[in-house]
Amino acid sequence: MNFLNKEYFLLLLLLIPYILWYVRRHGRRTATLRVSDLRPYSTIGRSWRTRLRHLPFILCGLVFALLVCVLARPQTHTSWGKRTTEGIDIMLAMDVSTSMLAQDLSPNRLEAAKNVAAEFITGRPDDNIGLTVFAGEAFTQCPMTTDHRVLLNMLHEIRTDIAARGIIEDGTAVGMGLASAVSRLEKSKAKSKVVILLTDGSNNMGDISPLTAADIAKTLGVRVYTIGVGTNKMARYPMSIAGTIQYVSMPVEIDTKTLKEIAQVTDGKYYRATNTRELKQIYKDIDQLEKTKMDVRHYSKRYEAYMPFALAAALLLLLVLLLRLTLLRTLP
Repeated sequence: MNFLNKEYFLLLLLLIPYILWYVRRHGRRTATLRVSDLRPYSTIGRSWRTRLRHLPFILCGLVFALLVCVLARPQTHTSWGKRTTEGIDIMLAMDVSTSMLAQDLSPNRLEAAKNVAAEFITGRPDDNIGLTVFAGEAFTQCPMTTDHRVLLNMLHEIRTDIAARGIIEDGTAVGMGLASAVSRLEKSKAKSKVVILLTDGSNNMGDISPLTAADIAKTLGVRVYTIGVGTNKMARYPMSIAGTIQYVSMPVEIDTKTLKEIAQVTDGKYYRATNTRELKQIYKDIDQLEKTKMDVRHYSKRYEAYMPFALAAALLLLLVLLLRLTLLRTLP
């Protein structure tokens, strides 16, 4: 809390003559009742009324001090300012094809990717981050935003059976997914623009090839980190057989060559994740690689905070009046 008009505190100096006047006045007061001998009263103790006779004076002084605080305009404000932080523009491009239901990562590839991506987003509060999902086609699940609560909610809303239920066409359109993510960075003015592309297969759908999308990314100054997720040989995959879910072993086919070329063209890096631990480490590595200094300005909003002082002054003044009219009433 601070005070806008601190010069009003000089009014507190008026308490000095007020105190001196009261002390002098109290010392000059003489008894209105004369008695011939005070010895019979020598054993009588001082009553509580006598002990509290100076309380109204003290309370009046406090009332005056509180009113001075009101005049000084106390204000509160949020903790804002200007600081240097690290932030970039990032688009996450995530494969949601049915092959992402494979359980070589726990509980499956897509859920593991979502959980690790959520940790990555939480660890970068100053970044603009968005999310594109793709299978046989691609769409933006969440545009770039610094409101990471919204982003995390939309990330968790991605269903593992989004392609299996026919919401989007199944398949793996890596080029379309990359192009969709890059398009969101086209108008970005950030010094560093990044796409993190995660897939478990090879491009077999879409009108844009992965390398064409990579060339577009390079033209726009977008760096692409590619992640191939899945074990090296066979993976358990759930399939619906005769109305029941059966788990069968399917070969893992990741187009490592294309993912490496995408990363090379865009000055990015290719990673391979065969388990959840490796996937977490990959995101940590990317987190360390992508740090850019930038200034963030925060604007303060001030709030007038005089009401507690004014209310306290009013209550104390009311208390003074009550004491003088009741318990501490004096006769002239």
